[in-house]
Amino acid sequence: MSAEPQVDDRAVQAAVNDVMSRVVDFDDDTRRRILRTVETFFFETHGASGLRPVGQSAAQGPPLQGARRTNFEGREALPPKEFLFRKQPQTDVERVACLAYYLTHYRETPHFKTVDISLLNTEAAQVKYSNAAKSVGNAIRSGLLVPAGKGAKQLSALGERYVEALPDRTAARETLANIRTRRARKAGKSNKQSER
Repeated sequence: MSAEPQVDDRAVQAAVNDVMSRVVDFDDDTRRRILRTVETFFFETHGASGLRPVGQSAAQGPPLQGARRTNFEGREALPPKEFLFRKQPQTDVERVACLAYYLTHYRETPHFKTVDISLLNTEAAQVKYSNAAKSVGNAIRSGLLVPAGKGAKQLSALGERYVEALPDRTAARETLANIRTRRARKAGKSNKQSER
């Protein structure tokens, strides 16, 4: 049975101090997002495939196990690249919706800004948006995202159902059609009532 490698407590404390000094000036939400991203990079992205964390050599022990962890909702913990591969978005708007879904359900970030979408897009190794703000704006106009106040956005109920239907494009289109039909009926009823 091989002995575990000795960890230098001073080096660990120095690393902790370094991380804390780098995130101390950010607000609480941003700090959480930074730390979750780091955790995902080292333990979900690499752990999911059985790869070692960056900097760990074979001499330092076996690959991380715990293959597919689940998050707070019991969902399979997927790296964003794998999630987008499974959903197969075909337009910038669909990709925005998928990234918003991932932030909401896999990163516990239901309210996000355009920069969060861009950062996650890069992490997922996707083609860079030519104009991320325009793509996010188009997703809002499509009804897949809605404003959440203070410049933040959130995934709408329609957006959630749309992403869940992907990669089945027929089911996704039917989701859009059903919601729009219901909205049209409601608008028709309210117009008739106001005429009385």
